[in-house]
Amino acid sequence: MSETADVVVVGGGLEGCAAAWALARRGVTDVVVAERGTVGSGMTGKSSGIVRCHYGVSSLAAMAAVGLEVFENAEDLFGADIGFRQTGYVVGVADANVDALRKSLAAQRSVGVDTEEIDHAEVARLWPYADLTPFAAFGWEPRGGYGDAYQTAQAFSASARAAGARVRQGSPVAGLLLDGDRVTGVRLADGSEISAGTVVVATGVWTRPLLAPYGIDMPIRVVREQIVLIDPGIDSAAVSRLPVFSDLVSLQYVRPEVGGEILFGNSDLAHTEDADPDSYLNRATEAFVDVTVDKVGTRFPGFPDAAISSSYAGCYDVTPDWNPVISPGPLDGLVIAAGFSGHGFKIAPAVGQLVADLVIDGHSSDPRIPESDFRFSRFADGELLTTPYPYVGAGEMR
Repeated sequence: MSETADVVVVGGGLEGCAAAWALARRGVTDVVVAERGTVGSGMTGKSSGIVRCHYGVSSLAAMAAVGLEVFENAEDLFGADIGFRQTGYVVGVADANVDALRKSLAAQRSVGVDTEEIDHAEVARLWPYADLTPFAAFGWEPRGGYGDAYQTAQAFSASARAAGARVRQGSPVAGLLLDGDRVTGVRLADGSEISAGTVVVATGVWTRPLLAPYGIDMPIRVVREQIVLIDPGIDSAAVSRLPVFSDLVSLQYVRPEVGGEILFGNSDLAHTEDADPDSYLNRATEAFVDVTVDKVGTRFPGFPDAAISSSYAGCYDVTPDWNPVISPGPLDGLVIAAGFSGHGFKIAPAVGQLVADLVIDGHSSDPRIPESDFRFSRFADGELLTTPYPYVGAGEMR
């Protein structure tokens, strides 16, 4: 059996559903999303869901700003709560990174990000449980916060379906269909085919093995990332008021959970653990729990009876420069959106819009987000996408 579509999106995670949503908003509704499981059933549900525009790469900051506007207007756009909580976002640095912080904040403001520098007294009011003595400066985004990637993917999917897109769950893609050097569709694992003018590959950690048989070497590593949930021993209402805190001194980030817990993530990415996305340990190791206890105990002495509640793990699809590929592929008719390196949630709406732009126009419609920044060929060209304002000791913090 076979069917046809204008566009096939491979992958029904957050980015694939965002692409289908954005295509529909631009009038392209003959779209099939082929998802091997159910919508959001891959790494989407493992996202820590941080919403911040704090990037030294201006195009990423602009993408996050686009995403923020969508999150803020979710009720009007989707008619549903997607789990966005606008608690604010604070980032703190030591002396060595003050200049980089200030230059980065200025660059972010130039692309429309609402951000400013605030002092110790203001952060102490926001985070009364923290020891702030090691910090020299702070950035503050009052519109930042956190969200729920799974709920957001569901909202994108429902909106795309309402516009006419077909979301095929339980439909793993076995390979691409080719006519010479042009991609003409996909072959599903059950042997059926979907012919299409464009195929969008949004398969995250599974992208490299999908494209390798066609001579496309995606420079993506699969890296396991661990998350620990903490009962801070304080009133849940007080927890809910806390902003997201990115600590670039001890390299950690924390945010409140809706139920009153604190989510902890490690920002020290100098040493990473490669993983098999289909077979990895879905909890924190004892060593990581020890790191959590040490970092949280040192930074947040105001938590009176903090205790580990639970943990889980997910996998990042990491490129050499820790930034995504959103680009036409080396075969005609192919668009790749992968390698999000942990940034995917906050920029997902802009990813969808850029994919739609590439499918329809061949270039970005937003001058703040040049498609050349995210081109697949930049790795071969030796032109990695990196911040002009790097943080000492926190190189992966963009």
